[in-house]
Order: sequence, then structure tokens, then C-alpha cells
Amino acid sequence: MPLREEKMESKNIMTIDGIKIPLNGEKNILEVARKANIEIPTFCYHSDLSVYGACRLCLVEVEGRGIMASCATPPEAGLNVKTNTAEIREIRKTNLELLLANHKTDCPTCVRSSNCKLQDLTRRLGIEEITYKKTDKIEPIDNFSPSLVRDPNKCVLCGDCVRVCKEIQSVGAIDFTKRGSSTRVEPAFGKTLNHVECVYCGQCVSICPTGALQVKSEIENVWADIYNPEKVVVAQIAPAVRVALSEEFGSEPGHISIGQIVAAMKRMGFNQVYDTSFAADLTIFEEASEFIKRKTENGILPQFTSCCPSWVKFAEQYYPSLLPNLSSCKSPQQMFGSIAKEILPEILGIKKENLVLVSVMPCTAKKFEAKRDEFIHDGMADVDHVITTIELAKMISETGIQFNKLAPESLDLPLGFKTGGGIIFGNSGGVSEAVLRFAYEKMTGKILENVDFNVVRGSEGWREANIKLGDTELKIAIIHSLANARKICEMVKAGLCNYDFIEVMSCPGGCIDGGGQPVNWDVDFKERRTTGLYNADKMLQLHNPQDNPYIKDLYKNTLGEIGGHKAHKLLHTNYHSRRRIEENNISLSEGNTKKIEIKVCIGTNCFVKGAQEILTNLMDYVSEKNLNELVEFRAINDHVDVKATFCMEKCSQAPIVSIGSTIIEKATTEKTVRILEEKLGLLVNI
Repeated sequence: MPLREEKMESKNIMTIDGIKIPLNGEKNILEVARKANIEIPTFCYHSDLSVYGACRLCLVEVEGRGIMASCATPPEAGLNVKTNTAEIREIRKTNLELLLANHKTDCPTCVRSSNCKLQDLTRRLGIEEITYKKTDKIEPIDNFSPSLVRDPNKCVLCGDCVRVCKEIQSVGAIDFTKRGSSTRVEPAFGKTLNHVECVYCGQCVSICPTGALQVKSEIENVWADIYNPEKVVVAQIAPAVRVALSEEFGSEPGHISIGQIVAAMKRMGFNQVYDTSFAADLTIFEEASEFIKRKTENGILPQFTSCCPSWVKFAEQYYPSLLPNLSSCKSPQQMFGSIAKEILPEILGIKKENLVLVSVMPCTAKKFEAKRDEFIHDGMADVDHVITTIELAKMISETGIQFNKLAPESLDLPLGFKTGGGIIFGNSGGVSEAVLRFAYEKMTGKILENVDFNVVRGSEGWREANIKLGDTELKIAIIHSLANARKICEMVKAGLCNYDFIEVMSCPGGCIDGGGQPVNWDVDFKERRTTGLYNADKMLQLHNPQDNPYIKDLYKNTLGEIGGHKAHKLLHTNYHSRRRIEENNISLSEGNTKKIEIKVCIGTNCFVKGAQEILTNLMDYVSEKNLNELVEFRAINDHVDVKATFCMEKCSQAPIVSIGSTIIEKATTEKTVRILEEKLGLLVNI
């Protein structure tokens, strides 16, 4: 090599533990070390989050500069770094012992016992005893959330959960409080997670290194129903579960294990095992038809997807004026629950009250969703229990079943049959692709030969695609992580984007990285799980949801027409504003105010005649206008509750709006607002 080239190349090299490593845009010394297959211990460093430097475990010695945090030190050509010296080793052990002294060490019963960074580093650094006095103070556990449990006694103050909640999800439901030795990570005002703006996505659980945040278990409730001889227990398995569960038994991410999952669950005592992908196919019939109707009849656009319960709650909390833009379709989990409770009692020959439906989900927010009032009828929930992927793995382990040795078994019919379009729902972009597979044939009248819409695939958190279906051009956005969702919502509110369809998933990469999935520290685990779902699609003979014969039979025998009265009743829902933090003690309004209930019918006739526009205008009016003359400094939102509903049995007089007991026929925004203000005048004088 010529001398000049050799000198130029040497300018871009640093040395770590005697190994010369070329630099190529790495953010810090820690990342450069990983290129040399040196894993410097750390709690608080994650490449997708800001640098915090709290744990002080990733220390290295930089020649001429001393000991520095490798996560916070940028690489430079010519640096000579040592990662393992006697001094560094002693500092790391001291820091780790201090963490252990303030940590609840109930390791045998801890949910993270087999995958705990604190345990792993304790073994790596050879710590056999804690020389510092352990804390005697035991703080109460927050287990009031339907989805998550927070145990402050296991927190090591790494700040990972704080940063993922703020930076990735833009929610900030938890943060550091107090100072010095009293520092804590907790929700605002000392409240529980259930009483602040947590959206239950579970990303804090995925990133927590110690089990201070964990999934709220429903395992014992499921076992109780399995052991009850009067109950028939059936299950639905979400698409993303099949490419992650076997990681708990030693397989690589992306390994498709649906056959073994079915076999294990049958041995455990589940009577029937079905596939949520069936309901994902069903979702496309309704959601894609809703979108085509909006697009061709000048309805409210963009249409947001409504499959992700964290995203729905996020929209309810921060963007209630955009709720009419959300698809009215239930999520696949809840569609499955409605259909199962409608048809399975007759198919299985049992009473409805003896049917127990268990969902196996990658998502912690699904636990919250199943308990929403909208999905409980006559005291019976559409979905009785929701367990996550890791909970199912624990149940399998409890029984002693050798998962990897099981011969695969088939899912049960009819609710176990699916197409590839339903399978790919678990990936970011999957819903959009399934919608396009359906919409192409409906809008062009042609058979779709190439089912892959690669333009909507990818790992970026915000992707755009322009698609032409016949003479119609569609502009689509694919979003994952709620920080990106917030940005796009602000743009939609400001009228700065002209998307037709927006897919939103709260978890990075989609359901494949849900808060209930196995914790995996591999750099490429999301990519491999994603590939697994696309491979599962390819293994099937049918890829378009509209080709599912059992969905066609369901419409013929039970639902009637797509978007019809029975379909709306079972498969659609409505959402409501959650702008206030719950619990009276921290209400932002003064005193107790009596609320007027406004209902806007968005059934087919009302929808066609402008009900969606009225609903949007009312939401904007309620969210933004103040009652300056009627009640000083008090928002109309304190006094009214706006809801979307279906069929008030006055279709000939559509659109229909009710304000309290007053029914407004052939409603307009102006007429509705005038009557509302009259009622508000009466209300504030009560």
C-alpha cells in the first residue's frame, strides 16, 4: 500500500484493548468496542435512546484522559482505550454492589429471573456477596393497572423506562421524582399507572433490565378456568406470537412455531385453539370497505387504523378531535371475541356463559382493551382473559412440556383458518399491505397477481407510499412509535398533509416488538421476527383476505352484508375523549360538573348524509371553545360528553344527533351547536 494511503487510513482508526478498529460513524466508544466483539457492561445504554450515563458500569480508561463513560465519549482516531483494568473492574464491582444493596433480591420468584441484566452482570463480575448494608425500606407495589405492575423495590434508576416513554412514545407517564438518595422513578403526583396518561404499551417492560416494570399476569385466572369442568376454554393466538414464543425455549427470533404452540396448548387443557389472523382477515373486509367508501364518497380522510389499543388510547387522550378519522372497526382481538361469543356456543353445543375465551397476545395494552366498557355486554366480556407471549411460555414451562420436542398440530376450524394478509398484521406496514391487497381487486375489478406491496415495508418509523389502484391514486403513511404518531397528528390537525390512509402501531416495528414479547437484546431480533411473518405469509396458499372461504361463510350465515347492521353491531365500536387525568383528586376542573351527553349517529345513512363531518366539527368545538360568558375559564369539554353511536332508528331523517333527551333530525353543525349552547345555559344554572 502506498505510504500516503496508509497514513490516510490510519487517521480513521482507534485502538481498544490492543485491537485496531476502523471508525465508521459510531456514536461512542461503546459501539466501537462492540465491533471488536467486546461487550462492555451497561444498564442504561440503548442505541435508540438518548445517552444518559447513569449506571457508571461502561467505564473505560482512555490513554491520556483517564477513566470515562464509554457510552458518553465519542470515538476519535488515534485513541488508545482499555476496557478491562484492575481499577475499572473494582469500580464496576463497587457500583454493582451498591445497586444490589438497594435492590429487592427475590430472584427465584422474580419474573425476570431468567433474563435479568442485574443477575447477568453479577455473575459476569464475580460478585459473591454484598459488602454494603441492604436497605430496609420496602415501598408499595403499584399493581392497579390492568396491564402493568411497577415494583419500585427492584428499580436501579437506570432511567431506561423514563426515556423510552418520553422519547419513543412521547407520553411521559413516568419520570424521576425527588432528589439524592430519595430519587424515585414513578408517575406524576405519586399516582398509580392506572391514573395517569399511561397507554399500557409495555415498552417500559421490554426495556427495564431488572423487573421493576413487568406484565400484569392473568395466568392463575386462566388455570382456574381450565381446571373448571363446567367451562369450555378456547384460545386465539395473535400473528406475532408465532415468531417469538419459541425464543423462550432456545430458538432463534423469527422461528415459526405455531404448530408446537397449538400442541402445547391442547396438552395444557385448552379445548380449541384458533388464530387471531382469521379476525385480521375479517378486519380487512370491514376496514378496507370503510376506507373505499370514505375515499370514493368524500368522507373524512385520512382514515387512521384502529387495531392498536395503545394508539387508540393515545388518540383519545391527546387528539379527541381526530377520533372521527379513526376507523370504527374493532381490533382483530375484539372482533374475534364478538364472533366467538356469537357463533361458538352453538357450534360447540354449550351455553354462552360457559365459554371462556383466552387471547394470547404480544401486547400488554390488549389486557386493557379487553376490559373496556365497550366490549363488555350483560356482564360478559367478549374476551375473558388476555395473556402475553411470555405468560404462555411460563404456563408451558409449568407443565413440564418439552416444547421443542412436540409434534406440530393444526389450528381448529372455522376460526383457525386465515390468509397471509391476516398473518402480516403483526408487522409495521402489514395492515396497509393487507388493505391494498383487498382494495386493489375491489377498486380495479382485476385479480391481483403479485400480492407483495414492498413499498409499504421497511423499518423506518415514518414511511410514505404513493399507490395507484386503477384510476385512483392513494397516499399512505405507515407509522410506528407514538412520538411519530404525535407528529403526524399535529400535521393532520394543521392541514399540512394529504394522506388518504395512515397506519399507526405504538410499538417499534409493530406487534413483533410488543411489550408482552420475550425480551431480546440481539441487535437484529426485530428484523428476524418480521422476516418470520413474511415467510409465514409465503407458506400459505391464500394471501388476500377476501379469498378466505370461512370469512365468506361468516358473512353469508351470520353477518349479512359488509358494513351492514349486524356487522356494525358485532365488528364496530366508538371512542371517547380521555383528555383528563383520571381520579377526582387531580382533576383539572373545579368541583363536580353535570355533563350533557351528545350522541352522533354514524350508521350508513347518517354517514352518507354528513354525520362524520358534524361529529368532527363538534369535537373541535368542544375541545377548543371556552364558555367565557357562561362559566369563567371553564372549557365546554368539562360539560359535555360527545359519543359516536349507531342507528337511532330514524334513518329517513338522517343525519340524527341527540343532545341529552333532545333528538335533532336532519341535523347540521349549526343547528346542533345552537341547541347545545341553549342546553349549556340551562346546565350552568342548575
